[in-house]
Formats: sequence, C-alpha cells, structure tokens
Amino acid sequence: MKPTLVLLPGLVCDRAVWAPQIQALSARMDCHVVDYGLLDSLGAMAQHVLDTAPTATFALAGHSMGGRVALEVLRLAPERVHHLALLDTGTQPLAGGVAGAKEKAGRKILLEIASQQGMRAMAAHWAKPMIHPARHDTPLFEAVLDMLARSTAEQFAAQIRALLTRPDADPLLPAITCPTLVLTGRDDLWSPPEQHARMAAAIPGAQLCIAEQCGHMSTLEQPEVVNAAFEKWLFP
Repeated sequence: MKPTLVLLPGLVCDRAVWAPQIQALSARMDCHVVDYGLLDSLGAMAQHVLDTAPTATFALAGHSMGGRVALEVLRLAPERVHHLALLDTGTQPLAGGVAGAKEKAGRKILLEIASQQGMRAMAAHWAKPMIHPARHDTPLFEAVLDMLARSTAEQFAAQIRALLTRPDADPLLPAITCPTLVLTGRDDLWSPPEQHARMAAAIPGAQLCIAEQCGHMSTLEQPEVVNAAFEKWLFP
C-alpha cells in the first residue's frame, strides 16, 4: 500500500491548488485533499483532518491557511504525522492594536465584496497582490480565479472567522521532530521569506526553500520548484 500524503488547501482553495504535486507524486503516494466545508475554527479543521485521514499515520502538507491547520494537527496528534511541509504560511495569532484592526478591516471588505458581488469579483480583487505580477493576465491567473469562485461566500466567511481567531503556533515549532519542509515564494507579500526563515530556524532540522519569481501561490506559480522540494523532503 502506498503511503498517504494529506494535502491541506489554503483559504477557499481546493484540490486544484495541489494539482501539480498530485500529478508528480500520485504514483508513489496516496494523495488525500481535505475539504473544510463550513468549519470555522482551525482546531475544528484539524480534528476533521484527523477524522478523515485514510491511514493512521501520514505525511502532511499545508499551504497558507492549510499550514496553520497542519500545525493544529501537530498540536492534537503529533504521533500521526511522519513528515510535515509548511508552505506560504505563518504561526502568529492576530496582532493587537492597529495591525490587527487593519487585518480585520481588510478581510471585512473582501467578505462584503463576496456577499454582494460574488466570489469571482472578490477573487479578482484579492488575487492580484497574491500572485507574482509576471503572471497577471495569464491562464494561470484565470485558473486561480476559477478555483476561488468555486467556493461560496458562506465558506469564505467561515474560514475568515477561523483565521481571525487563529491560535499562536510558535510554541509548537521546537517540539516538531519529523522531517519538515518550510517553503515560500521570494515575492510572497503575505508570508515573506524572513518569516519562513524564522520558522525553519525554530524547527529542528527543517529544510528551508525559497522559490524565486514567486508570490503566495507557490504550488501553482513554481510547481517544478515545489515538486523538487517535495521530492527531497519525502524521498531523501
């Protein structure tokens, strides 16, 4: 039986965000992509991962919000995860003061666009700063819009609630003992390289990979880089 790789998408993303990795790895790994439904806390999402994983132990990769869910899986059941990958993500809770208020306000604007104009209109507003400028007005950009538009405003609202109430995951990092990959895009404005360097330094033996010419959607923007990093991570 092939080993299991559980793949956790980010905010209102689906299995399409992992398509290049599934294609590259499915001959050797049973790739299982999680759907969060209307769950509205990272802890509940993590419990859902544990409840629906097809095997008792598995490799676990999370992108963006999915990386935060992955860390909550580690909090609940570290013995079930034998490899961990954290992509374009973060560990810190909602900031206090002006920074936290700014994040809340920005997310509220996106929620209003989604509910009033639809998810594709929200996606068009949201995706441009997420994706490297060189890939704007390309089929890849349109594919990202299509993916985000497949979700609903209700799912978007639930996942925003989960992100605004995210716990502090920094204390978990030094206790991680499984082989760990930490990866982000050089030009990721949401989850910058410095943040990932700090995360990797806190995790014993972690591999750090920075994808050049790459924004937040690394799995799609630089699939060859991500696939090569996964190869080194899973099959050293």
